Amino acid sequence: MIKTKIKNFLKKAVKENIEIEVFTPENEQFGHYSTNVALKLGMRKPEQSSMRKAHANKKNPMAIATNLKSQISNLKSDVFNKVEVAAPGFINFWLSEKVLQNELKEILKKKSSYAKVSADKGKIQVEFVSANPTGPLTLANGRGGFMGDVLSNILKFCGYKTEREYYVNDTGNQILTLGKSILVNAGFLEEAHSTSSGQENFYKGVYIGDWAKKHKLIIKKYKDNPLKLGQSAAKDFLTGIKKVLQKEAKISFNRWTSEEKDIHKKSYIEKVLKIFKNKNLVYEKDSAVWLKTTEFGDDKDRVLVTSDGFPTYFLADSGHYSETKERGFSGKIAIWGPDHHGYVKRIQTAAEIIGFKNSEIIITQAVRLISKGKEVKMSKRTGEFVTFEELIKEVGADAARFFFLMHSPDSHMDFDLDLAKEQSMKNPVYYAQYAAVRCQSILRKAKINTDVRKLKLNLLNTKEDLDLMRMLARFPEIIEEAAEKLNPQVLARYSLDLARQFHNFYEKERIVGEEKNLMLARLILISATLTVFKNIFKLLGIGLPKKM
Repeated sequence: MIKTKIKNFLKKAVKENIEIEVFTPENEQFGHYSTNVALKLGMRKPEQSSMRKAHANKKNPMAIATNLKSQISNLKSDVFNKVEVAAPGFINFWLSEKVLQNELKEILKKKSSYAKVSADKGKIQVEFVSANPTGPLTLANGRGGFMGDVLSNILKFCGYKTEREYYVNDTGNQILTLGKSILVNAGFLEEAHSTSSGQENFYKGVYIGDWAKKHKLIIKKYKDNPLKLGQSAAKDFLTGIKKVLQKEAKISFNRWTSEEKDIHKKSYIEKVLKIFKNKNLVYEKDSAVWLKTTEFGDDKDRVLVTSDGFPTYFLADSGHYSETKERGFSGKIAIWGPDHHGYVKRIQTAAEIIGFKNSEIIITQAVRLISKGKEVKMSKRTGEFVTFEELIKEVGADAARFFFLMHSPDSHMDFDLDLAKEQSMKNPVYYAQYAAVRCQSILRKAKINTDVRKLKLNLLNTKEDLDLMRMLARFPEIIEEAAEKLNPQVLARYSLDLARQFHNFYEKERIVGEEKNLMLARLILISATLTVFKNIFKLLGIGLPKKM
C-alpha cells in the first residue's frame, strides 16, 4: 500500500514515537499525498523530543519539514517524483510513474485478492438488523441490514473471521404485546381495545389482521395465553423477515440467536448476574436488583431484575454479550436503529464489566422517502410506514443498497425514490455500474491476451492515464479506512470516484486505433480497472451487469 510506504519513509526520518498521518489532498497542487507531521513535531515541548539536536529550531515547522524532506530525499527512493515543503509546515509528495506501474502489475497479478489481508486478525461478531419479529422490516432495519452485510464483507477482506448475527428477541414484553394485539384484532380484548391508553400499546397494521384471519384455530388455542400466541405469530413473522433479507435484499447471516433458547434457557442470565455480583457492582433497592453503571460514567444506575422478579432487557442483553465472549470472539460490533441512543452507554458498561473491551455500537439515523419533492409515508401493507420489502420491490436491491451505503450511518438521509429508479448517469449506482460495463465491453471487443511483463507501461504517461492509475492504487487504503472507521460509505464513495475517473479517461484518451504498444498498455489499464470494480462490487454486494 502506497500510503504505508510513505509512512515508513517518514518513520525513518522522524525517529520519534509520534502518530504519523498521511492524507490525500483534494487539490493535486498540494501533492498526491501530504503529511502534517512537522506541524505536530513543532507543537511538542523540547523535552518531549529526541530530535532537538537535529532540529535546533524545534518550534519552526517549516525548518522541521525541510529537514525531513532532506532525509527522505537521501533515501534515494523511486516512489516519489518529487517532494516539496509548503507553509505552514506540510510535506507534499508526488508519486513516480514507476510506483504506479508496479501497482498496476500488482492488481493484474492478484486480481480478486488485490488488497486482501491474509493475516489472522481474530474473531469479530457483527450483530445487525435484530428487529423484533413483531411485524415487517422498516427502512431503518434495511439501512442497518445493508451496512452490517457490507461491513462484514470488508472486515473479512481485511483479515478478520467474522460472524454475522441476527439476535432474535423472541420472548418478553414485545412478544406478549404482539399476542395481545392479535387478540384485540380478533375481538378477545375489547375492553383494552376500547381505551385509548391501552390502544397505544398494541401493534397496528394490516399485517396483524391478515395473520389473525389465517390462524383462527391458534388464536382460540392461546386466547388465554397471549405470550404463547405472540411467540407463534413471531415465528411466522421471522420467516417473512428471513425471506426479505436473504432472497430480496441478498443479506446473509450465519447465526440466528434466540433470546429465549440461547440466552434464557442456557442460563446466561444467571451467569452474567453472577459476574456482576462477584465484582461487587450489584445492590437491591425498592425490591429490585440494580447495577452500579454510574461508576462507569452512566447517568444513573440500571435495573437488572424488576421488583416482581423479571429480568430486564438490559440483563438479557448483558447475558448475550457474555455468551458471545464465551464463544471466543475478541470483538463485537452492534448496529442499532435511531431509537437506541439512550441504550448505548449502559450496554457498553456491561460489556466492559464482562471483559469485552473491543465492543462498538453504531447507531443508524432515520430515513425519509422522497418522491417529487415530497415525503412518502404510507404503506399499503402496514397503513403506517413503507416497509423495507416494498422499497426493494420499488427500486431494486442494487439501488436500495447503494443509496443507503452512500450515506454515513450517523447522518439522517433522504432517499430519492425517483432518482433511484432512473436509468441514467444521474443515478449513482447506474453511474458506477456503467463504468464497469464499459470496461467489459472494451475488453470483450479487443480480445487481448498479452503478457503484462512484455508491455511498455511507461507509455501510460498522459494526465488521464496517470490519474486513473493513482485512483486504482488507492483501493487498498480505502479498504483499510472503511474497516478502521467501520463505515462502508468510504467504499461506496470511492466507487463513484473511480467511475468518474474512468469515464473521464474514456472520453479523453483513444484506445482502439492507437499505436499497438500504447493500445495494449491502455487495454491492460482497463483490465486492472475492471478488476478493482469487481472487487468493490463484490464487497458492496452490488451486481455487475453484462450490458446496460
